[in-house]
Amino acid sequence: MKMLVTGGTGFLGQKLAFRLKNMGYEVTATGRNKTIGKVLEQNGIEFVHCPLEDRDRVLQVCKGKDYIFHSGALSSPWGKYEDFYNANVLGTKHIIEGCQKYGIKRLIHVSTPSIYFYYDERQNVVENAKLPDTFVNHYATTKHMAEQAIDQAFAHGLPVITIRPRALFGPGDNAILPRLIKVCEKGALPRIGTEDVLVDITYVENVVDALLLCMHSPKHTLGQKYNITNDERVNLYEVIENVMKRLDKEVKYKKISYKTAFSLAAILEGISKTILFGKEPILTKYTVSVLSKSQTLNIDKAKEELGYAPKISIEEGIKKFVDWWKIQ
Repeated sequence: MKMLVTGGTGFLGQKLAFRLKNMGYEVTATGRNKTIGKVLEQNGIEFVHCPLEDRDRVLQVCKGKDYIFHSGALSSPWGKYEDFYNANVLGTKHIIEGCQKYGIKRLIHVSTPSIYFYYDERQNVVENAKLPDTFVNHYATTKHMAEQAIDQAFAHGLPVITIRPRALFGPGDNAILPRLIKVCEKGALPRIGTEDVLVDITYVENVVDALLLCMHSPKHTLGQKYNITNDERVNLYEVIENVMKRLDKEVKYKKISYKTAFSLAAILEGISKTILFGKEPILTKYTVSVLSKSQTLNIDKAKEELGYAPKISIEEGIKKFVDWWKIQ
């Protein structure tokens, strides 16, 4: 069978493409990073340099595929709305059109739990929880719009499933843990507020497992959304300390109140938008809240309906990440 993985040069997309290839499937991956694309090609995966906003290219690459995994997206806490809209909304609509045109057996769509977030404490969040009236950033806004397009396509007969994986980490990660490591290495990590911050993080290969389960899940799972985590709620700062200890480095904190940090971030965002031509500020309101507000997800639905069960624990995943990080 022929598989298409969008975002195949991204963290999750790469892992998925390699797994599918190792399972014996014929795999095509799209993405923007030509260097990583060459690595995919060296491992027997067809690579197509294809921006998702390029409708004609997207339709062409969908042709002849059996399953499409749509993990391609612009994922960042900061940037221009137009860029997010083109990648996340138009891109998803083009994938949907390709699926409809060529009769794809199933579309598996990767969304985000960022749509739940709004500067407050939220624990054990279920998939149908009330969403904020306004989303925290352009990424969350446009990913929600993409979900709406997916819902509309399902209503018109497209077989599709959506997952919302939380905070991916593992070997190859260039976002969450690497950013925290670099902040710690440069100086003191902001310790915002006084409360413990409970979060979900998810080992990337567990998310790949969830995506594969979506290929052949029962018919009643079509049209559904599923939270995906490691099912281990952890203290954010304990995770950071665990990672740094394994790297033989100490974590130094700079304590700051939530009110002060949030106000400072708001000022920096304003300066960025009005004076610095949109350059990402060193601190955003979203980052302040992520570092100070607990958010955990309920994954009972994925366990019961998809049969999802995380195989790699957070502790084991951190060890695998650190072993990889040390040789970079």
